[in-house]
Amino acid sequence: MRTSTWTRFLVLLLAFAMLAAACGDGDGDTAASESCDFEELNLVTPGVLTVATGDPAFPPWVGTTDGDGFDDPTSKLGFEAGVVYAIAAELGFADADVTWLRTGFNEAIAPGPKDWDFNLQQYSITADREEIVDFSAPYYVTRQALVTYPDSPYAGATSTDDLKDAILGAAIGTTSLDFIEEVIKPDTDPNVYDENVDLEAAMNAGQIDGLVVDLPAAYFITAVQVEGSIIAGQFEAEAAAPDEYGLLFADGNPLVGCVNAALEELKDSGKLQELEDTYLTQGGGIPTISD
Repeated sequence: MRTSTWTRFLVLLLAFAMLAAACGDGDGDTAASESCDFEELNLVTPGVLTVATGDPAFPPWVGTTDGDGFDDPTSKLGFEAGVVYAIAAELGFADADVTWLRTGFNEAIAPGPKDWDFNLQQYSITADREEIVDFSAPYYVTRQALVTYPDSPYAGATSTDDLKDAILGAAIGTTSLDFIEEVIKPDTDPNVYDENVDLEAAMNAGQIDGLVVDLPAAYFITAVQVEGSIIAGQFEAEAAAPDEYGLLFADGNPLVGCVNAALEELKDSGKLQELEDTYLTQGGGIPTISD
């Protein structure tokens, strides 16, 4: 009886060992399918990195603020275009093996299969979007910026102390409003508006000395919304909860891990910071306003 019991125990032990081995093999297959070896990358078209962006794509994201490479990501000019080619090189692609498509902003967020490997057009990483699509690690963390007129006494501000007596404006419920109250701390409470479009009207009416928005919005406001306005500076301090931009992928795409590894290399090497300095600060002529 004891022999029979011992035999059954050995059989069960062997079965368990075989099951464990099978599970181990399965994990190995998963790891292999998510390998970042060039030949095993999960791509829409083997050997080609297919990237989508907006239509049109504006400087300083694609092209420079002086017009070079405007709406031409293959020029490799502009912050996001530069990021793509830097990632591609890390993954093993030649520049000629990067191809570009155009999509609308919202259509790319819709659920379902994609005909591109990833999409970038200043997508903020949010919990709601992550229920539908996947994002890479952030490739850019937004800074706050001051928009005013060139003849304003605050146009030459070099520190937040220079703004203590300024009347500043921001949209309600935004990181920018928090930044004014918690970092700049002007002597006068900021004017608060429902929408960014109301900030435009306030600037035009002379109700505020300047407005605080994130840097990407500042580029748009000065180029399109408030004629004659300038970006006086980008704040050195980060907001408590800044927007983070990520590359957008179809839900469950294993390529995310490989791109994240590439981004980490670009951060460690200083290449990502170099691109930011070239196109979003120094290259954009944007001085820094210190704490």
